[in-house]
Amino acid sequence: MGVVNVTPDSFSDGGAWFEPAAAVEHGRRLLADGADLLDVGGESTRPGALRVDVDEERRRVLPVIRELCAAGAVVSIDTTRAQVAAEAVEAGALVVNDVSGGLADEGMARVVAETGVVYVAMHWRGHADVMDALATYGDVVQDVRAELAARLDDLVAAGVDPAQVVLDPGLGFAKPGRDNWPLLAHLDALRSIGRPLLVGASRKRFLGHLLAGPDGSPAPPGERDRATAAVSALAAAAGAWCVRAHDVAGSADAVRVAAAWTTAQGTSEGDHGARAADR
Repeated sequence: MGVVNVTPDSFSDGGAWFEPAAAVEHGRRLLADGADLLDVGGESTRPGALRVDVDEERRRVLPVIRELCAAGAVVSIDTTRAQVAAEAVEAGALVVNDVSGGLADEGMARVVAETGVVYVAMHWRGHADVMDALATYGDVVQDVRAELAARLDDLVAAGVDPAQVVLDPGLGFAKPGRDNWPLLAHLDALRSIGRPLLVGASRKRFLGHLLAGPDGSPAPPGERDRATAAVSALAAAAGAWCVRAHDVAGSADAVRVAAAWTTAQGTSEGDHGARAADR
């Protein structure tokens, strides 16, 4: 999943693709780099970000979605608003990526159920301006698992087909740096809910802290792509349905490595011996 931020203030590339023509061209480059899906968003969810007006969000994303869909791209709309999701689907989007998992807008479940789109429901505890104050866990893996399972149950009760739902652990959202690593290391616990997983580690703060320089200052977002690719490989090998990335080329290569790795793990000793004898 390649990231197309049509925003002036996203933490990594805010403003770089703010104009529709620039965003569309960026999306085309991500497709050429190996993206299967383009995630178009018009509202930053960086820590501390304030909300934008719904009409401004619509103005930012809808022209970009229409053009990318017309070019043959599979498009996801990154939004927490039911109205924006519905209009994006009408414009051609096939996936709704909602960082609130439907908690920010009670109308979202109805839109998802009625349109039948794939719905990515992320683990969420509050909007960007308050989420850091909500980052308290007993056991982060079990707490996130329980909250995602409860969210899935609520969506199904609201009419969403469980087959539509992809779950996202919400790395970096209401989670201090140390709490992201157990989630990545135990994706199997989250997969046991029974739905595919999307992993969005790209350029997140916890990678910046991991790569901190000698003075302790975090590596800037643009210098986190190699670490992102490493996480992409590990997440793919652990069975993630999709990884979300700003630098698609690096993560696409990483996913290819993971695919070759997991294929080789499934090769029996007999097959391996026969192939070796053939060489």
